[in-house]
Amino acid sequence: MSESDFIVIGGGSGGLAGAQRAAEYGARVVLLEPGPLGGTCVNVGCVPKKIMWNAAELARGFAAAAAYGFDVRLEGQDFAALKAARDAYVRRLNGIYAGNLAKKGIEHVTSAGQISAPGEVTTADGRHFRAPHILVATGGRPIRPDLPGADLGIDSDGFFALDALPRDVAIVGSGYIAVELAGIFQALGSRVTVFARRDRVLRSFDSMLSEALHEHWTAARIELVTGAVPRAVERVDDRLRLVTQAGGNHAGFDCLVWAIGRSPNTAGLGLEAGGVKLGGNGEIVVDEYQNTGAPGIYAVGDVTGKAELTPVAIAAARRLSDRLFGGQKDRKLSYELIPTVVFAHPPIGTVGLSEEAARARYGDKVRVYRTSFVGLFNALTPEKPRTSMKLVCAGDDERVVGCHVIGPGADEMLQGFAVAMTAGACKQHFDDTLAIHPTSAEELVTMR
Repeated sequence: MSESDFIVIGGGSGGLAGAQRAAEYGARVVLLEPGPLGGTCVNVGCVPKKIMWNAAELARGFAAAAAYGFDVRLEGQDFAALKAARDAYVRRLNGIYAGNLAKKGIEHVTSAGQISAPGEVTTADGRHFRAPHILVATGGRPIRPDLPGADLGIDSDGFFALDALPRDVAIVGSGYIAVELAGIFQALGSRVTVFARRDRVLRSFDSMLSEALHEHWTAARIELVTGAVPRAVERVDDRLRLVTQAGGNHAGFDCLVWAIGRSPNTAGLGLEAGGVKLGGNGEIVVDEYQNTGAPGIYAVGDVTGKAELTPVAIAAARRLSDRLFGGQKDRKLSYELIPTVVFAHPPIGTVGLSEEAARARYGDKVRVYRTSFVGLFNALTPEKPRTSMKLVCAGDDERVVGCHVIGPGADEMLQGFAVAMTAGACKQHFDDTLAIHPTSAEELVTMR
């Protein structure tokens, strides 16, 4: 039986962050991860996705180059070469993470593990580890529907396995992943159709964002089919056909991508035996301090089903280690104000409450400021896509409780405004801030 202070099950963003922060405090840490280090984010999520988004943005830039006097002749795009370079970069990151664990004296066990008794974890190859604190950070996996022919489609993991760009793509879903993959496929040259169950995509976001995105999709010839509940997928003459419950038959696809959500990886961890309570979707139920229902067992990240974002998992895990090993007994993550970006084309940045959520919380104490404009980059281009912004303010002091942007640069500009909102900024603080001209970001401090 190997003794330590902290056992971490899962080597994704949250597990790595918690393990390393604990080790910095002098804790003896064991991390169990049988797969590539970095989890979903590094291997089949944020990092390779952003590389593909960069490639798509380059394609959009080349299309605009002629308006600026450049004679650009494209001879195609080598998708296989892009994939090879992207995968090599990811493998390099895997090695860097392994090196960081070694530098901090963290024992990396390349085996799966399960909780076999209070304070004990047994690995798949029969080794036993004991510690007073156990963190479960095993993440999630893409959901595939239980429908006839569902295996004819791929999920977001399968997207990163593609060796060639498909000509006609169907994407089923309406959240982050569906929106991001739609933009990447289209910009690189695929014809894209998105199938959403309801009336719009990004339904949990401020309605301005999805409405503006629909306009951008129309201009980009991304087709959106709403009210589309899948019933089956069929292969017809080497192409795929999606059949919906309403009787629709949508055929002619080379590739169908399921982007209908993710499920927490809780199977086979021995959680029930350890006294850990699971929610209705299989997620680990935790309190505000990441405690499960079992003493000494904690969980962070996607496995908890709360705000499934890499920075959230990292922040929650670090704060947990601060509390357990750093003497900061009240340290915890606030889930109240979480900035996030959807790497669509154009990108979407959002932090805080939507207008709808703010009115539900604050009633008639809400005031909203909006603007829409064509950014200076498109002054010379024949296309005139609009950037849209909204500030949602509440109370007599008009504290900014929501900030929503769709347009070029939204991904980079949002971080600073998130800092201001975290510090409690009011509309007057925005008004008193000098604008940086000419930028799109200045519009957020000049709204009337």
